[in-house]
Amino acid sequence: MREIHISKIAEAVAELCIRSNYELGDDVYQALRDAMEVEDSPIARDVLAQLIENADIARRDSVPICQDTGYAVVLIELGQDVHIVGGLLSDAVNAGVAKGYTEGYLRKSIVAHPLERKNTGDNTPAVIYTDIVAGDRLRIMLAPKGGGSENMSAVRMMKPSDGIEGVKRFVVETVKAAGPNPCPPLIIGVGIGGTMDKAAVLAKKALFRRVGEHNANPSDASLEKELLSLVNETGIGPGGFGGRTTALAVNVETYPCHIASLPVAINIQCHAARHKEIVI
Repeated sequence: MREIHISKIAEAVAELCIRSNYELGDDVYQALRDAMEVEDSPIARDVLAQLIENADIARRDSVPICQDTGYAVVLIELGQDVHIVGGLLSDAVNAGVAKGYTEGYLRKSIVAHPLERKNTGDNTPAVIYTDIVAGDRLRIMLAPKGGGSENMSAVRMMKPSDGIEGVKRFVVETVKAAGPNPCPPLIIGVGIGGTMDKAAVLAKKALFRRVGEHNANPSDASLEKELLSLVNETGIGPGGFGGRTTALAVNVETYPCHIASLPVAINIQCHAARHKEIVI
């Protein structure tokens, strides 16, 4: 059994918080550059150019890409041959979030109670999902999730008879209703199956996939490509000013579900699609 002390986890999470807010991933960065090649609209091209320049400035000057430095969403793959020592895994993650958001001068956006609205002061607690996997390693993935794009997300309990066409309509309707509010071009996570809550988690996890990496299931991968095409046909475009690039990617994750159900969740991510990871 391999031991990992919580202090090492906290330090790693703190670093992920800072780096993810300062450094846009190379996959998203390249997708923005590629989008400029297909845009005819001068306004759309100008918006994309400004997003690229903004990402360059953030990385060069070590400042956040966006003023909304997000809710720390943390995905953990914990090897079953790992023993966490020195305390609780969740406490280590939250200690790292508090340290990273404080030392990185990142905006603290979390309120302790959704109705009382008092800020916790250190951006904790994080939203943490943990999967037990084979091996003796700990993989930590972190994404600062902005509130504006999160607000445009949706869950619907569809009937099985709605089928794949119903799923497509739901995705396009959700994107159209969101319009410019979630700061396109978007990354769209779609979770299909499981239960209501499982579908939402699938949609969230889909946002962590690199742009251009499709689902291993050929039919799901085909659906991703078709949904991206349908979303981009809406013409909402970069910044909502019109254009061919409303989304950079649509990522679909699926899971078995009840014969009477077809849960579908859509989690929308803005152009600042930040996520970093580390394996300990």
